This record gives sequence, C-alpha cells and structure tokens, in this order.
Amino acid sequence: MNGTPLITLLTFLPVVGAILVGLMPSTSVKPARVITLITSFVALLLTGILWMAFDSKSGGMQFEETHDWIVDLGIQYHVAVDGLSLLMILLVSLVVPLALLSIRRAEEQTPAYYALILLLQAGLYGTFTTLNFFHWFIYWELSIVPAFFLIKLWGGPGRNAAATQFFIYTMVGSVTMLLSFLALFWATRTFDFQKLTELAHNQELSNLINTKLTGWSGLSRHQLPLLIFAGVFLGLAVKVPLVPFHTWLPNAYAEAPTSTTMLLTGLMSKMGVYGFLRILLPIFPDPMRELMTPLLWLAVATIVLSASAAFAQKDLKRMLAYSSINHLGICLLGVFAAAQFTGKDSAWDNEKASVLNGVMLQMFNHGLTASLLFCFVGFLEERSGGLRGLESFGGLRKVAPVFCGLMGISLFASLGLPGLNGFIGEFLIFKGAFPLVTWATSLSVIGLLLTAIFLLTLVQKVFNGPLNEKWSAMPDLTHRERLLVIPFTVIFFLVGLNPELLLGKLNATVMLWVEQLKF
Repeated sequence: MNGTPLITLLTFLPVVGAILVGLMPSTSVKPARVITLITSFVALLLTGILWMAFDSKSGGMQFEETHDWIVDLGIQYHVAVDGLSLLMILLVSLVVPLALLSIRRAEEQTPAYYALILLLQAGLYGTFTTLNFFHWFIYWELSIVPAFFLIKLWGGPGRNAAATQFFIYTMVGSVTMLLSFLALFWATRTFDFQKLTELAHNQELSNLINTKLTGWSGLSRHQLPLLIFAGVFLGLAVKVPLVPFHTWLPNAYAEAPTSTTMLLTGLMSKMGVYGFLRILLPIFPDPMRELMTPLLWLAVATIVLSASAAFAQKDLKRMLAYSSINHLGICLLGVFAAAQFTGKDSAWDNEKASVLNGVMLQMFNHGLTASLLFCFVGFLEERSGGLRGLESFGGLRKVAPVFCGLMGISLFASLGLPGLNGFIGEFLIFKGAFPLVTWATSLSVIGLLLTAIFLLTLVQKVFNGPLNEKWSAMPDLTHRERLLVIPFTVIFFLVGLNPELLLGKLNATVMLWVEQLKF
C-alpha cells in the first residue's frame, strides 16, 4: 500500500471522469450521470482506504509523493496528507455525491454540468493535498473556473452578476496571493510549504525577505514582510470569506443551482480556512501576532455582523448563506487565537490544541450541515414552484413531518445543540479561545445568540403555526430523498456523540502544530 500513489489516483480520477463525460453528446444525460456517480463513489472508496491506512499516531505528512518538475524554479510535484488534509478529503468525498444525487432540475442534467462538478472535485482534492505553491495554485484556480460556469450557465435570474462578482473577487485575491508567493520565492528560492514553514520556525524567513528584497518600493525591513503577508491574507480572506470581503457570497449562493450552492458552502469556503491553517499560521506567525488585534476584530465582525444579516433575511438561501459566513468566522477566531504568542509555557498547550481541533471539526461539521440544509431548501423549492421566502410557508409540520423533522435536526446541528456534530467543534474553539483572547471570544458569543434567534425563527415560521392552505397537498420526503439525507443525519449523531471518531485522526497533527507555535 505504501508504494501505491493513492493521492494521485484520488486527484486525477475526477479529471478522467470529467473528460469522459465532457466528450459525450448533450443528449447522453443518463450515461453522463451514471459515470459521474460511479466516479464519485470510487473516490469515496479510495478515501476510505486512505482513512483506514492513515497512521493516527503520526502528526507528520503521510503517503508523500515527490517528483521533480521544473528543477531550476524549485517546482516539484509534492503531495501528502496529515490529519487536516485527510479530514478535508473525507468532506469532499461525502459532499460531492450528496450534491450529485440532489440534482433534479432537467436543465441541470447535462453532461457539461456533471463534467464541471468533477473538475471542481479534482481541484478540491489537489488543493487539500499539494505542498508546493506552484502546483497548489493550479488547483486553487482550477476550482474557480468550474464554479464560475456552474453559476453563470445554470443559475437563477441574477446569475450573470453573481458569477461575475464571484470571479472578480476571487481572482483579485488570487493575484495578490500569487504576487506574495513570487516575492517569497525570490527571497527563498522555494515554493515548498514545508521548507517555508521550517524557515519561519527557525526565524530565517524575515531575514531572507529583508536581505533579498531590500529596497523594494522603499519599504522598510518591518513593512515588507507585512506586505507579503497581506497579499496572502487577502487571497484567503476572500475565499472564506471574511468580513468585509464577503459581499460576493450571498448573491452567489442565492443564484447558484442548489447542488452548486452545496459545493460552494460545503467545500469551496473550506479552501480559505484550510489556507489559513496550512499557509498563514505556520509560515507567517509573526505578522499574525503583530496584527492580532485587527485580525480579531475582523473575526468578531464576521461572526456578529453576518449573524445579524442572516436575521434580517427573508430568503431562505440568503439566510443560510450569511449563516455560513458566521460559522466560518468562528473558525477564524480559533485560528487567530492559536497564533497568540505564549512562549514555551506548556500550560497553554491544551488551550491551543483545543482551538485547533475545534477549528478542524467545525470545518468538517459545517461542510456537512450547511450542504444538507441547502439540499432541504432545494426540496422545498421543487415542491413550491421555486418559492423559498421565510414568509411563504407555515405549518408544514402538519403535512410534511418527516421533511420538517430531518431538516430540523440539521438546523439544530448548525445551531450547536449538544449531541449533534455542530456542538463539539464550537465548544472546543470557545473553550480554548477564551483564555487566549478573552475579549474577542466574549464579543463573539453575541453571534451565537443571534444564530439561535434566526434559526429558531426559521423553524417557527416555516414548520410551525397555522398551515398555509396553499400547501395542504405538499408531499413529504420521498423514499429516494429519505435515503439521501438519512445517512448524513446519522453522521451528525455519530460525530456529536463520539467525536473521537474524527479527533483520533487529528490530534497528533494538532500537537505537532502546537509545538511549532511555541516559537
């Protein structure tokens, strides 16, 4: 097994599937769907093999593959997984089949649509496993292109503006990140994340930047590393997104087809948080510490303001879109708290380990719950002729009790009810962040209160109250729909009641990071 290039097989499998599907005539919808589903389930099988073969006691990289590519430029094909990568691969392998099986609209069932989803899946696998920036950036950009076309070609009435806004925001962020890494390469002659992390850990990175790039634009030795950090930060902050770089997201989520929205919220938003953990935290700990206060204010604003905006929404998709920003803001609060300098005092180790474990669990749990919630909204749109207004329904529990019950479980998982998967990640983040960044954590609790208010308002107005007679004949979930959503509901309970199922794979990686953050 050690000699099998599992990561390469997993990454390029969707590419092969996309080519096969993309070459099919537009009328071959059923064969295209079958090939796409087979591809996604084979990818899930490979992920299961990777998960079982992963050594939980090792915090370092595993299944590493390294091949020279462009030697003179320090570019290698370098892929591997640790606990974080493994968890994100599992998330991708679960959410993509869910999104594919949720596709019902005839206009979405075309070979091109399926091919773009498979390309997006390949870009996600590559982003979560690649350790050389040049190679990683290719996958980062590969994910943007299919997402843009999925919104623009199959979205709602405002799809053109939403797709354009999404593309411009993400491309601007990509350009700033590319420029920053070109500056890093000029200073260090490497694109490798592990080598850059080692230089930062040994306090050599800033010296190399200031020695090799001295005199650039008249910037001081203090300002230049901060500028390079800012370029990478912007690229990742747009992708998460972090307030105030979030304004593209509500339109994109609302206008995209439901299956695409599930991929955007469940997977693509995690690319940004992953970048904070894989790139910013290990490579730029000093700039993060220097800018700790403004970064924490941005995290607090993301949590509280997005929850407030969700409370003001009347469109269910837009409400859940702002809710996603709120939950990812909690992840970034945890990342910034973990960056706090505490020296070599081991008393803080448990708090940072709690925070980082919580961030990774929150990424995974939010990816599942948010995707399933948008899936339920899609079911509601199908039954109502496209309606998704908060005030458009009422009393649905009387005619669709299974639908309301299962969606209710997903809502309470998103809310963080103990016993469900959403609780443990948020608890670990707030438990660890409070002693590290007390004021920011205290203010962020306001966002938790607002989240409870708007999600319970959704339950009250859509599920409860008098039945709107317009929906007296609304069908409950079909057997097919129940088979689709119940396995994910089971996962919510399994992770909520036994989080060690995931934490057992993460903790060794987290403890290695905690040791690195002591310097």
